Order: sequence, then structure tokens, then C-alpha cells
Amino acid sequence: MTTALPRTPSLRLDGRRALVTGAGRGLGLACAAALAEAGAEVWLAARSADEVQAAAAELRARGDRAHALLLDVTDASAVAVSIREHGPFQVLVNNAGTNRPKPFEEVTEVDVDTLLALNTKAAFFVARAVASGLKQAGLPGSIIQMSSQMGHVGGMHRSIYCATKHALEGMSKALALELGPYGIRVNTVCPTFIDTPMTHDWLATPAFREQVLSKLPIGRVGRVEDVMGPIVFLASDAASLITGSALMVDGGWTAS
Repeated sequence: MTTALPRTPSLRLDGRRALVTGAGRGLGLACAAALAEAGAEVWLAARSADEVQAAAAELRARGDRAHALLLDVTDASAVAVSIREHGPFQVLVNNAGTNRPKPFEEVTEVDVDTLLALNTKAAFFVARAVASGLKQAGLPGSIIQMSSQMGHVGGMHRSIYCATKHALEGMSKALALELGPYGIRVNTVCPTFIDTPMTHDWLATPAFREQVLSKLPIGRVGRVEDVMGPIVFLASDAASLITGSALMVDGGWTAS
């Protein structure tokens, strides 16, 4: 008698089209590189033409399929037009975001508007445009929102950043409910402090780095490579039953 053994679903993304926002450098570029390495055809979107064009060229040079897409994700009308033109995208990494750490008494109205516009509002309209394209094409898909450990806890001098990431978590759960019947999964990835161009100067400050490390049982800050595997996993068939979830890539920060 033989036993039919189950097979692990593939992590390959061959034949799929992917969009990564904020892809010119840092986490966004790492996510784009990971998806391309797994076989996806990737569009790298960012406002900085030089960065995103250079990044796409590097991916093509190693044999990947990659395209630069000059796009301001805070312009909802431009987002809808661009995604309709280049999509449908079966994978979205909604990565574009920013932070302005300050004591909350020093936070300005401009700070609030800037973070809400990019971290929350833009993510909503990008996700909506991608989901609309998938529904019209009758395709399943995976929407991955780049959240943060700060979407689950509080952080000193990060009142507005935490607010935007907590909002992103709630938004993603609601979208998972609405889009699930169409085969579109929505999840968040929640990194700890990752050494990127945005965080490098903070982490280079000894006192700040020591404070961060004191919260990380794993004993080190994150590298962009730490996020690449989780992104490919959530994009792939290996995560086909996972939606409305938050994948913590936080070195144990939120475990205590």
C-alpha cells in the first residue's frame, strides 16, 4: 500500500505581475528584488526617477523582469490611472511610507497631514486600485501592507506614526473580509527597526541603538533581507489560506 504524500505549495511567483511602492531603495527595493528573484515581473514605483530607474536596471541586469514606474502614490487620481494602465497586479507590496519622530507636543499639523497622507490614505487608494483591477480581470491576488511593530504597540516620540500603522492594521483586516470572496488576500508585514536609509542615522546614535536592542530578544536590529522571505511567502501559494493576518518580523519586540 502506498501513501499519497502532500506536497508543499510553491513559493515561486512565475507568471505573476507585482507592484511595489516606495521601491527606489531600502525595504521597497528589497521587496522588489525578492519578488523578482521568485519569478514575478515587477513594477518598482516611486517619486524619485533616478533611484527607481537605477534599481529596475540593476534587476534587469541580473536577468529579472523589472520596470520603473514614476508615481506619486499620494495622488489618488494618478494612482488609479497608472495601475489601470500597467495592471492588473496579482501581488502588491504597499510599502511607501515615512516617519517624523517627535514628542507629541512638538508634532505639527503638517507632520500629521504628511504621515496620514502617505502611510494611510495612499495605502488605501493603491490597494483599492489594485483590487479593482484584479476583480475586473477575475484574478486572485495578494495585497501585502508594510506595517510595523508600531502598529501593535506604542513607541516613544511616534504618536502619529503609531496612529497610521494601527490604522493600516484595521484597514487590512476590513479589506480581507471584503476581498476574500474574490480570492484576494490582504495581510500586513510588521518589521522592527530595519537598518535602511530612513533609519540609518537613528540607529547610528549609540544611545538610540542601545535602547532598541534592549527591546529585541533576538539581539540585533533588522536587515532588509529579514523581510524578503516573509514578503515572498505571503505573495505565494504557500500562504493561500492566510488573510487578515499580521506577520511579525520584529525580533521578539512585541512578545513581552
